[in-house]
Amino acid sequence: MKSVLVLLGVLLTLTAVCEGGVNGKGLLFPNPSANSYVKLTPLKPLNLEAFTLCMRLSVDPNVVSKVERETILFAYRTQDHDELNVWQEKGKMSLYLRSSSEAAFYVVPLLSIFRTDLCVTWDSSTGLTAFWVDGRRSTLQVYRQNHKVQSGGAVILGQDPDSFVGSFDINQSFVGEISDVNMWDHVLTGGQIRNFSDRVWLGPEPNVLNWVTIKYEVNGNVLVVPEKYN
Repeated sequence: MKSVLVLLGVLLTLTAVCEGGVNGKGLLFPNPSANSYVKLTPLKPLNLEAFTLCMRLSVDPNVVSKVERETILFAYRTQDHDELNVWQEKGKMSLYLRSSSEAAFYVVPLLSIFRTDLCVTWDSSTGLTAFWVDGRRSTLQVYRQNHKVQSGGAVILGQDPDSFVGSFDINQSFVGEISDVNMWDHVLTGGQIRNFSDRVWLGPEPNVLNWVTIKYEVNGNVLVVPEKYN
């Protein structure tokens, strides 16, 4: 009974808005869900003509690795559009910018039960886009040249919102661990991205999403993983 009460206290705490970042900690989404998610508050509006998005992930392969499953890894949704989404779907990684149908698809090593360092880079001026897995870059693609990511949306981990912070689908939910979600408003160098993978950060401070200082709101069955496990 005592352990149940302790767990209940943790879950109740996680429904609140938290400040001070998740430095050294992670977020565990233990089960498929239609209501468990984490909302991140950016440091500034996402008016982006370029970006680097990096995070560390591991998944439950019994759920996420099914051939036909679509799993959301990162979602940024405005009132009217899926503005910036990253997926693992049907054996590929994908980036969608203001679209639910036209994406940049990549056949790269997929997520597993072991932690993967994943980064995505995009530059509007050239359209050059790449996925980086554990410090290794995919072949470049040209995607959404001269496009601009719009502000006014919500950054969501764990769910794909088909409306503004709502209309979630349990069959697309993230199941596993996420940590070190950082975002910059420019494309980092290959050396800087490899430093992220090596946990030796010498580059510029993340200026859109900073895991160390970020304000976040946890909803549903999501656990904050203590630093000792990371």
